[in-house]
Amino acid sequence: MKVSRRATFNAAHRLFRSDWTDEQNKDVFGKCSNPNYHGHNYVLEVWLDGPINPETGYVIDLKTVKDTIQSEISERFDHRNLNLDCPEFKHLNPTAENIAVVAWGLLRAKLPEHLELSIKLWETENNCVEYAGK
Repeated sequence: MKVSRRATFNAAHRLFRSDWTDEQNKDVFGKCSNPNYHGHNYVLEVWLDGPINPETGYVIDLKTVKDTIQSEISERFDHRNLNLDCPEFKHLNPTAENIAVVAWGLLRAKLPEHLELSIKLWETENNCVEYAGK
């Protein structure tokens, strides 16, 4: 059985490599390499897969998932500049792919190990990444 909890957070970032010229960054990352940053209204879907507990009827209490997302993701990333405010991205380009990997790791450390975890991170209504730790 799969269950999911959805959450949102707003964050700014700049896609760039400090070892590249401004021209190289612009060629690869386009307007996402704007030196003044830009922001997104991210949508995070957290999916957990496992057996239904016969005592509770739950795979997991989704309030537990909600609280974990709040403490590990929202409090850390919401209304932040990922490049400047978040040590997770001090040496990691905050692409949607890298944000998803970081978020997955933070959640994996706090959610029950017997449940398979995957996440989807929507950067825009048209752009999404999915990660399951593999």
